[in-house]
Amino acid sequence: MNPKCRALTLALAAILSALPAAGCALPAHTKRLDTLLAQEAVYPGGRYDYRCTAGAHRGASVEYRENTVAALKAADADPKYAFIEFDVQYARDRRIVVYHDLRMLRLFGNLKTIGATDFAELVEITRGEIAAYDEVIGRLEKRINIEIKSRGDLRADERLVDEIVADIRARKRANDLLISSISGDVIRYVKDKYPEIPTGQIFWLKSSTYLPFDALTQKLFADAEATGADYLMLHIANLHNIDALLRYKPKGKTIVFWDFDDTMYIVHKDLSDRLWGDSGVKAFFQLLRYKLSWEANADR
Repeated sequence: MNPKCRALTLALAAILSALPAAGCALPAHTKRLDTLLAQEAVYPGGRYDYRCTAGAHRGASVEYRENTVAALKAADADPKYAFIEFDVQYARDRRIVVYHDLRMLRLFGNLKTIGATDFAELVEITRGEIAAYDEVIGRLEKRINIEIKSRGDLRADERLVDEIVADIRARKRANDLLISSISGDVIRYVKDKYPEIPTGQIFWLKSSTYLPFDALTQKLFADAEATGADYLMLHIANLHNIDALLRYKPKGKTIVFWDFDDTMYIVHKDLSDRLWGDSGVKAFFQLLRYKLSWEANADR
């Protein structure tokens, strides 16, 4: 046996021997797809024992106002989240702001748009609750999913991507980053210029969400294939179509469900479905741990 194989065998033996002692306990951010379906009152009729990894959507946005420093720091400290998602866009003075909507109406009752307002005025309007990207990123240690809020100006979107990637690289955190967007043009730009950065294409409600036609589900994956996206980030209403989504999911494309509360879930159907930055070896051990834990609990 060569040294590499011997080392891998010894590591596997050590992990397997440690699992029973730990009671096969799973991380707090690990869920079962069946549990998620029941939680959302979706009962498609099949058995779905796939592992899901939970992340924080706009931070801990039930306890705190979404995308604020408080929400993001709380999510970073909470073991029930494996990763943190937040949104970025430019203020008028090109300060990168962590904020989802184009206007401040929903959260702060103000009709001004983020892009037409300088950062200092945004801080005044929100009484200091709005955060700049550079005030946030250094406080977070978990994996990050940064959504580029496209305004339809591709040149500005590309510049925003360039600034984010340059900063993440300077911090030596490239393995921690996933870039997502609802814009296919943004995803294509990232894949062409930064092929090492994983990407997520965001879909809200599509024809396949409620119409049970296989061709529509297949088209959804074809749309993601056209942009090169690694992750399909689907609104949780698409859980109604979970059977077809799992059946037609290509290897190498990972399904993520998001909701308007503080959660999103990576669905691990096969070993290509990973939390970005994880190796294939780590994904294998996570699957093994999950299966052993499920079997141990089923015997009780």
